[in-house]
Amino acid sequence: MTAGTDSTRATDCAETAGGPAVILVEPQMGENIGAAARAMLNCGLTEMRLVRPRDGWPNPRAEAAASGATLVLDRAQVFATTADAIADLHKVYATTARTRDMIQRVLTPARAARELRTQWSAGWRVGLMFGPERTGLHNDDLTLADTLISVPLNPAFSSLNLAQAVLLLGYEWYQSEAASEPETLHLGATRPATKAEVQNLFDHLEAELDACGFFSTPEKRPSMVRNIRNAIQRMAMTEQEVRTWHGIITGLTAGSRNANP
Repeated sequence: MTAGTDSTRATDCAETAGGPAVILVEPQMGENIGAAARAMLNCGLTEMRLVRPRDGWPNPRAEAAASGATLVLDRAQVFATTADAIADLHKVYATTARTRDMIQRVLTPARAARELRTQWSAGWRVGLMFGPERTGLHNDDLTLADTLISVPLNPAFSSLNLAQAVLLLGYEWYQSEAASEPETLHLGATRPATKAEVQNLFDHLEAELDACGFFSTPEKRPSMVRNIRNAIQRMAMTEQEVRTWHGIITGLTAGSRNANP
């Protein structure tokens, strides 16, 4: 028996599998990926998704640092973009250590874990997203998330390494099992929109805004796009609402083109 591990219960790992996917965006070192996998399995999380790991994948240094959490590493998936990594998810919560110049909802880890637990229990696919060790998540990645998570720590020294951040969020997830949210959202016959569906709406809207000359100042386009995406993310759209907005955009642009042949 290794420290803190009951080898007689090793088969329980598969039985406790579930919960949010853990998305590591551009992790820099195999050792950090392995340590994050160890932290995940400590908390019953087994689905790891890697976006452009700097040193490639698989990585033997990850296995050495995982201290036996090979179940997580063996199942890890690699993606070319953050959007691809979260495409099938309904809700994504992203970690950040700094206040950004964007309007987004920010929660503590405990509150985020309770929300995630409620959503996951309802059958939604959810994810926790972490950024590169040196810089954290970029603004464009943060706009793909529904909600941000900020850890209240010593403001003079609040830096966490990747595995620490994963363990902290994973612990709150594990502890949230008995908690319940006082508020629920009745969806009727529809379901939450997946990230791929929301991304398609972004693409549709931004293409039409480009076509009509809305982004008149090219250098301001990136920040304007982020603001629009953040506003849409806060709407927490259902699949039906996404289809409705596609229809609204198509109707408006078709009417404008018919009026100006």
